[in-house]
Formats: sequence, structure tokens, C-alpha cells
Amino acid sequence: MTTTTTGAADDGRIVTVRDLHVALAGRTVLDGVDLDVAAGDFVGLIGANGAGKTTLLRTLLGVVGITSGTVRRPERAADVHGIGYLPQKTVLDPDAPLRARDVVALGLDGGRLGLPLRRRRTHALVDETLERVGATAFADRRIGELSGGQQQRVLLAHALISRPSLLLLDEPLASLDPASAADIVALLHTIRRDHGVGIVLTAHDINLLLPVLDRVVYLADGRAVTGVPAEVIREDVLSALYGRPIRVIDADGRLVVLADDRPVTAPAGVRR
Repeated sequence: MTTTTTGAADDGRIVTVRDLHVALAGRTVLDGVDLDVAAGDFVGLIGANGAGKTTLLRTLLGVVGITSGTVRRPERAADVHGIGYLPQKTVLDPDAPLRARDVVALGLDGGRLGLPLRRRRTHALVDETLERVGATAFADRRIGELSGGQQQRVLLAHALISRPSLLLLDEPLASLDPASAADIVALLHTIRRDHGVGIVLTAHDINLLLPVLDRVVYLADGRAVTGVPAEVIREDVLSALYGRPIRVIDADGRLVVLADDRPVTAPAGVRR
């Protein structure tokens, strides 16, 4: 049975995924995945490259079809802006004549060519969203002049300006220095706490996320286990998931996941 429905469930869940199977080009990418996201939840997706993290995000977005299972999610972003999405490795042209506020406004009218005249309400909404992510100070600077952390704030504002109930972020911390990454994590925590936005974020190293995560979804070979980090990053759980012996080593308070003495992912960072 294959079912995709829209609209939040009556119990407050934004997303409900049951026994999700996705095959692409004849290859199984997701195999029996379950997931729940409620308003204000912060969920981390971890796993090696090719484990299916991005495919799961894109399935939630509604741009990847499912083979079987059930997916309930908000309306597609293109319809009523129910989902905000920040894809992996978003590249901003450093020479583009766009200010930070122009990039944010494109989250509302990005389908139009050129730079349309902004109505008063649009201006106010852009200003409000820039303030929400702490980007007011550089709102009128050209996007190519901003640091990596500043650009990420602008991209978050771009994803948030439509006021989504669900925010999907694909490796948003990957290219940031530790200080900037910590700032973005703190910002995301504030957004989910103050505005009730459900957040699903992919990452390799989840150390910075641990204080704010509600759950971890660990993906391997398309299958998943879900729980709080201390429940998931365990030798017995991951060995069953991978179908072969997995070692979990405590290295100065960080757990390193190994298969055949080789890292399976970057240090997971779960503290005992």
C-alpha cells in the first residue's frame, strides 16, 4: 500500500511516516523507515554517505515518490509553504548583485524572473524574518560579502519566510567553523522553542546538536533505528541495524562508531 497525505494530524504530529520504502533506479534506498515529528520537535538524521538521509528529506518534501508505506506531512512548499527546505551545499554566487534581504524575499516569489517590486507587507515580512535569525545588521550587504555563518542565517531566513510548520535542513553545519555551527544550532533551538517549528536535520557529527535534540534517526543501508542518542548509539543496536558486528568506542566522551576497525560515520559524540 502506498499512501501520501497532507495536513497535520489531530494529535499535533506534523509528520508521520510508517514502513516507508523508496526505490530509485531499481535500488532500495529506504527500507521500512518509521518517523514521527511533532510541533517543536528537533530530530537529527545521521548515517554514512549514501545511507538515505537526503532521500528521506526529499521524500518528506514531496519531490521523491514512495514505493510503499504511508507518509503524512504538511502541504508541499510550492502550494501553501507548509515546509521550509535548505538543501545540501547551497551555492550562492559571490558576484550576484543580491543583498541578503533580496535572497530572503526570494523565498516568497522565487518563481518570478528578476527582482520584482516589493509591496509594503513583503518588506515588513522580510525585515521580521531577518530579525528572527539575527541577520538585521547585514540585511543590506551583498550576499557575496558575507561570512559562511552569516550566509547560513540568510538561507535559514529564506526557508522560514513562508512560515513553515516543518523545516528540513540537509547538512547545514557541514561548511561552518565550530563557533558558527554552534551559533546556528542555538538559533535553530530558539526557532523550534519559540515558534513551534518541527526541525529535521541531517548531520555527520552531532556533538553540537546533542543538548537540543529530541531524537536521533540512525540510517544504515536504508534501514533506521530511532530514539534518544544514548539508546541508539550502542553496539547491540547498531550491530543489529548493520547486520554485522559494530564497535562503539568512547574516546574522551565522544563515541566513535566502527565496522571492521573503520569509521562508519564521523564521531557521533554521544556522552555516557
